[in-house]
Amino acid sequence: MLARATAEEYASWFRALADPSRVQIVEYLARQGRPMSVGELVAAAGLAQSTVSQHLKILAEVRFVLAEAVGNARHYRINERCIACFPSAADVVMGRPAPTPTGGCA
Repeated sequence: MLARATAEEYASWFRALADPSRVQIVEYLARQGRPMSVGELVAAAGLAQSTVSQHLKILAEVRFVLAEAVGNARHYRINERCIACFPSAADVVMGRPAPTPTGGCA
């Protein structure tokens, strides 16, 4: 059986992606391949700034996105290490063998 701590971590990842807007934000950041401001994400998503900020907060808590201070603003980018672990997490939960670790998802 999957270790409880690992199951809790995976569950937090799945919860973070349980909202379609957050899935869209992650996909857009990944496709753009560069740090982006909240304003750029607001324009792309068509959502209110406060809504995008709340989604980014949730995504940052599970480390799917990383925030960088740029002057008075924050720019967000995909955490490639964490995103690389996500398909493996889904495979493990679905009963497939765990892949060989490649350096963690921190």
